[in-house]
Amino acid sequence: MQPTLDVLIAEVRKRLADLGFELVDLRRGGTAHRVRLQVRVDRADAAPGHGVTVDDCSTVSRALEAWLDASGLLGPRYVLEVSSPGIERPIRWPEHWARFVGRDVHVRLQGRGRLRATIVAVEPDAETVTLRPAAGDDVVTVPVAEARDATLVVEWDTGLHLRGGTGDGTT
Repeated sequence: MQPTLDVLIAEVRKRLADLGFELVDLRRGGTAHRVRLQVRVDRADAAPGHGVTVDDCSTVSRALEAWLDASGLLGPRYVLEVSSPGIERPIRWPEHWARFVGRDVHVRLQGRGRLRATIVAVEPDAETVTLRPAAGDDVVTVPVAEARDATLVVEWDTGLHLRGGTGDGTT
């Protein structure tokens, strides 16, 4: 029997932390006979211009493969994909929302569809996020679990340079 997604996420997070990485996103798909596990990672000490490298992905992949093979958690046949979060980084868990307060996101909200909004505040204890939709609507506060498929907005200035940085005020 395969573990629940929450158990799998917790186990992967532990192993990534030991390697100096954080889990950005984890998706499980495929079939019952061949699970597909997609893992997006970032460096725990991420700084502009010092993101995840191909070698980092290889290190993480080898470590996760060794653990998955030894534990048999996904069965004998699985596909493991490890990648960086990319510039349109997924925003999934409360700590991600808190890290990027002040940044714009594309997000799907229940009853409102997909929209662009600025992250105004995060209440970690309540697991809620306050957003200001770009359409000029008043701010809305929603449970993090209801803010679905969120990604950072990437804007390019006219000189073809990335604007927005990492959420820490730098670019």
